[in-house]
Amino acid sequence: MERKASMDAAGAALLLGCALLFGLNNVTIKVANGGFQPLFQAGLRSLGAVVLIGLWMRLRGIPLPGAGVYRRGGVLIGLFFTAEFVCLYIALDLTTVARASIIFYSMPVWLALAAHALLPGERLTMVRLAGLGLAMAGVAWALLDRPGGPEGEGPSLLGDVLALIAAMCWAGIPLVIRLTGLSRERAETQLFCQLAVSVPLFLGLSLLGGPLLRDPQFVHVASVVYQFAVVASGVFLVWFWLISIYPASAVASFSFVTPVASVALGWALLDEPVGPGVLGALALVAAGLFFINRPAPAPKAA
Repeated sequence: MERKASMDAAGAALLLGCALLFGLNNVTIKVANGGFQPLFQAGLRSLGAVVLIGLWMRLRGIPLPGAGVYRRGGVLIGLFFTAEFVCLYIALDLTTVARASIIFYSMPVWLALAAHALLPGERLTMVRLAGLGLAMAGVAWALLDRPGGPEGEGPSLLGDVLALIAAMCWAGIPLVIRLTGLSRERAETQLFCQLAVSVPLFLGLSLLGGPLLRDPQFVHVASVVYQFAVVASGVFLVWFWLISIYPASAVASFSFVTPVASVALGWALLDEPVGPGVLGALALVAAGLFFINRPAPAPKAA
């Protein structure tokens, strides 16, 4: 399919669909934590996804990554990926989907700050700085807003902090890809490396975290299957395909939809409270992401 110069209605509809499915992902992690230990669940998700992505690559005639790819950064992005989801899965065991999602999807903030320092041509403009300020204020609001409740039932500060660390680890992945030249590899190759490295790490770490099973029921199994069969395999591939068709800035501009979807789905499906603190933090982060990803205006012709 030929590359397009701007976003059209079909692309926007697909991006909104991806954002909703990504938003549902954190809900399913929270649900599946009721049946599986968080790190064991993460290992199952990566194992299922690496099998499906591997089969997709074989069917498309795409070679699996060799040792050279792992040496050039494949192992490093796998370590960042593992750290990201170790923190996120434990965070969702300790805090609400709404709070974890607001903080986790602040990733573009930390990526923009790091890229400003490390990547040529990624300098912060005044508009992006304004977006950074808004999003960081939203994250601070989410961290500082500690709603009361029965002892042991309120959202955990540790869970919120782990979601923040997960966002920073997530930002490390595109940085490594840019700095090591992995950007020249196909999206499927990059994703396969992350999943393949994470499988033994997740499953090994899960042995240190207590019982692997927490009375799993059908809903817990279905939640894990959704994560690897729909999100980690299908939605990611569709997202990468959209980036190959539409301008990256136009695709990125939809990133603010995902935390909004996560908060709404956490409220609708899990009956999570959504008070003024959550809504205020969400509004600031969503507005900040919009400005951070807003494309720079094209220079005027002489």
